[in-house]
Amino acid sequence: MAAPASDLFYFTSESVSEGHPDKLCDLVSDAIVDECLRQDEHSRVACETACKGNWCAVFGEISSDAKVDFPAVVKQVYKDVGYDDAEYGADYKTLEVEVRISQQSSEIDGAVSKVAEADTGAGDQGLMFGFACNESEELVPLTLLFSHRLVEKLSEVRKSKVLPWLQPDAKSQVTFAYKMEKRVPVPQFADTIVISTQHTPDVSNEVIRQEVIDKVIKAVIPPQYLTEKTKIYVNPSGRFTYGGPKSDAGLTGRKIIVDTYGGWGGHGGGAFSGKDWTKVDRSGSYLARWIAKSLVASKIVDRCLIELSYVIGLAQPISLYVDDFGTSKIPNEELQALVRHNFDMRPGMIASQLDLKKPRFYKTAAYGHFGRTDPSFTWEVPKKLDFSVVKTKWEA
Repeated sequence: MAAPASDLFYFTSESVSEGHPDKLCDLVSDAIVDECLRQDEHSRVACETACKGNWCAVFGEISSDAKVDFPAVVKQVYKDVGYDDAEYGADYKTLEVEVRISQQSSEIDGAVSKVAEADTGAGDQGLMFGFACNESEELVPLTLLFSHRLVEKLSEVRKSKVLPWLQPDAKSQVTFAYKMEKRVPVPQFADTIVISTQHTPDVSNEVIRQEVIDKVIKAVIPPQYLTEKTKIYVNPSGRFTYGGPKSDAGLTGRKIIVDTYGGWGGHGGGAFSGKDWTKVDRSGSYLARWIAKSLVASKIVDRCLIELSYVIGLAQPISLYVDDFGTSKIPNEELQALVRHNFDMRPGMIASQLDLKKPRFYKTAAYGHFGRTDPSFTWEVPKKLDFSVVKTKWEA
């Protein structure tokens, strides 16, 4: 039986496709990280990308023995995404690529690299969050999960020519109705689903709406969540033939909530893409997610938020915060002791445990860094925990 309307609250998450200009920039930045690591696993990379029209700029600081053909990497990303016509956004064949790359500061390098790798200091100060909950098999909120899956499905049916009139730029937005049960939000039904997708001029709004509902929305959202109350908007602004970098500038790191938890949990403000593992914005956030997911997977908590904070040059985080949202089966001090006992939080050890010195980051740049099942997302594989430090008796 559905919950009374007075007991419900509504929460929304969004995602964007790989062809969205900001995501395109994230992909370029991470493709460069991967190419550097492919040639030199000791590469230090802080790479930003900006795009507008048929122009793309790559800039930042890189210290590496890798010999990277930056324009070739950028053009390959544009080609993979599907930007092969300047009329619809950009054309990889004629793309103008501007490169402004310098060496990483020797002062930063001295702070993080002049020790044994296990004791590598953090590449910057900052705070990082990890979040997990048991409302999906992937242990992420459904609003986030389905937002990603919708735009991912749009890309799939575009590239397979099932819907050949689709173009690369797209956004999704998913609102669920929730009910609080024992301090935990429990999803009830999909309240609103929004998809805005770029298309060629030769297709009608009616065809776009019906085909997107049939081949994307119904293929992604389980039928038990689609009710007579569910509102569906497809291209609510009308026509969307003018998109991609042609209509909007893009920049690395402007979709950080899309990258993480869709507004649930917390966010320290740092972007992930374009950074190697010494940048704790990335590695610390992956660790925090690994911790949170491992705790929820062990069933010692139903919902968990982890915060870590680091200082440049120091290996150990200066703070650890664990929020169990009142769902822990053991006291919070024991929960923190469990985390410290099971996870080495030094950046060098994060890189070793999660295998972050190998190319794997291009895949992360679109459709979320969390809630993925690809084996290269090592932080998504829960760790089997050693509970020997836990004194309180509990049952899974």
